[in-house]
Amino acid sequence: MPENPAPRPICAYCDGFPTVAITTGQTTSTGHRQTITADCPACRGTGHTHLARAHARIGA
Repeated sequence: MPENPAPRPICAYCDGFPTVAITTGQTTSTGHRQTITADCPACRGTGHTHLARAHARIGA
């Protein structure tokens, strides 16, 4: 049985809630609130971050 890959860490900026709906304060012709969606800029709407890469110093 293959092993599951390690889970990616949750984004620290959005805590795993990458997309939100924001009301504009206006209503549509049917009476519903008009909303827009916004994605987290840090994780680009995925909810997860990439693992930090290790930097190696080469030379003296």
